[in-house]
Amino acid sequence: MVGSAIHRKLTSEGFTNIITRTSAELDLRVQESVNEFFETERPEYVFLAAAKVGGIMANMTYPADFIYQNIVVQCNVIHSSYVTEVKKLLFLGSSCIYPKLAPQPLKEEYLLTGLLEPTNEPYAIAKIAGIKMCDAYRTQYGCNFISVMPTNLYGPNDNYDLEKAHVLPTLIRKFHEAKKNGDASVTIWGTGKPMREFLHADDLAEACCFLMEHYDNEGLVNIGTGEDVTITELALLIKEVVGFEGELRYDTSKPDGTPRKLLDVSKLSGLGWKYSTPLKAGLEKVYEEFRQLNG
Repeated sequence: MVGSAIHRKLTSEGFTNIITRTSAELDLRVQESVNEFFETERPEYVFLAAAKVGGIMANMTYPADFIYQNIVVQCNVIHSSYVTEVKKLLFLGSSCIYPKLAPQPLKEEYLLTGLLEPTNEPYAIAKIAGIKMCDAYRTQYGCNFISVMPTNLYGPNDNYDLEKAHVLPTLIRKFHEAKKNGDASVTIWGTGKPMREFLHADDLAEACCFLMEHYDNEGLVNIGTGEDVTITELALLIKEVVGFEGELRYDTSKPDGTPRKLLDVSKLSGLGWKYSTPLKAGLEKVYEEFRQLNG
């Protein structure tokens, strides 16, 4: 989702010398393959968007996969970027890197000031390692490697697998199938009270390209909207967009996850960037794309 969004943005800006590989063409978990790719292609600028991602269920079911695969991918790409003298690398992390009970909104300096949310701790630790790798290579070797932390994302090429997807695509699929099947209700995990921030992938791509041009410092930069909604509010918005007439039910035996994850985007705003896609408009757009693919 993120890689394709960045590709669309670069293409729209007139770039033609864009080097890409699908996961089938290049397994970033294999060090020799990554080394060979960088030695052969010699990219000047790298957007490291590849990652193993998923929602609460996936994180709880495959914790070893999440920590191992993400760390290995990051290590291979970041080190090969150093070896082949890449001019600049942008590493994409995740807002789950922040402590579970950190003050809201989440400022960049809150990193490593408290305990993580247990349900996605392995993934968060991998992403924190990526941030620290970028800073370490900057300190030791002078590499211009930067880190950005996007909030919860949605958009074209999202994952709608009910066992592995994040909350927004999961709810889109649930409401769509409930409407199609004539169901009386849709069940939401947890209490519906946790608050989440959502950014369209095209807005993220725009921010990443902006930062690739305008940011050259250590540490990280939050990318988000600075606005959030409860899971219930999100569900009601999706219910309206899909046109489902039934009711919401809550399975409180399932975990809520982190109570709130709102990013402080003042650092990014100070650099001169702000998102442009309102949540409802973004939902309408992605649901139309989902409906065309799924009937």
